[in-house]
Amino acid sequence: MSLPSPLAQALALARQATGLSEPNPRVGCVLVAPDGTLLGQGHTQRAGGPHAEIMALRDAQAAGRPVRGATAYVTLEPCSHHGRTGPCCDALIAAGVARVVASATDPNPLVAGQGFARLRAAGVDVQVGPGGPESRELNLGFFSRMVRGTPWVRLKVAATLDGRTALDDGRSQWITGEAARADGHAWRARATAVLTGIGTVLQDDPRLDVRLDEAPRQPDLVLVDSRLQVPPDARLFEPPRRLRIYCAVDDAGRRAALEARGAEVIPLPDGRGKVDLAAMLRDLARREVNELHVEAGFKLNGSLVREGLVDEVLAYLAPKLLGQGQGIASFGPLASLEQALRLQFRSVDRVGDDLRLVARVTGRDEF
Repeated sequence: MSLPSPLAQALALARQATGLSEPNPRVGCVLVAPDGTLLGQGHTQRAGGPHAEIMALRDAQAAGRPVRGATAYVTLEPCSHHGRTGPCCDALIAAGVARVVASATDPNPLVAGQGFARLRAAGVDVQVGPGGPESRELNLGFFSRMVRGTPWVRLKVAATLDGRTALDDGRSQWITGEAARADGHAWRARATAVLTGIGTVLQDDPRLDVRLDEAPRQPDLVLVDSRLQVPPDARLFEPPRRLRIYCAVDDAGRRAALEARGAEVIPLPDGRGKVDLAAMLRDLARREVNELHVEAGFKLNGSLVREGLVDEVLAYLAPKLLGQGQGIASFGPLASLEQALRLQFRSVDRVGDDLRLVARVTGRDEF
């Protein structure tokens, strides 16, 4: 479906908020005069900063363009509550905007149609729907957190054509090429948090940060470490950022050492000596995690798959064969082929010498 050009521009602006606006949704706004003149535009800034509508109003004001009688094209319902900022619907009303064309209703229970209701009560003409699928897809993590109460879980793997992610001894650097690794950093950057397991930390001692010059923020880190084995001098603590460690056995001495390094230790046992992964996802949602980017080993990957917690797979396939080695995810054994985890390809692209495949677990986006 072709979109009105101002709304297409608003969606392009919203994409610029990717990796910046977390945990707020990625929203763009374009203000247009009755004669079609562009008056102002903007996208949501960092949490606590102005939303897209405010940025567009400021843009128009800075250029000396009055917006009374204008149409605001916005990719998500203007907020109606006092959160980190004031209600955007009130700002549009005060500015004299005559019409609002919005792509989707905000799933946040604190908004959920109330912004539209207040606009209509003030005499503003409201149209909802154009660009709705595009806006929802761009904010799938935010919609997941608000509707399901869990983040959108994306499992990232780098593998050979025969599905090997590492040698038998765990060595995996580097299966894919430099271009694929750089692309992987861009996917890290868009996530609210990056999740890994203690096995990966002990084997590779990764930093799991975003090493891109243009990255506006570093995602939080989440570590599944049932027995608190992570060394206090692990590279996960470099650079300093929010690190949450979920454990099953709480050791006071180890906990104190990790907390001294700035980590938050969260005991969440499942009764079998492991971390309750489903409860962890619900806890992360309460902590405003929208997209959870998983970079872990085959054991944690397998646990997430086995418990039905994975929404999407981001796979980089290198033109190599390893034969023996570690796989993508260890789960099963399955009694029949019908029990396989079914996915649908969303995209297949060449990245350097490798392939990037994005595949979504069937039905996971139906909420």
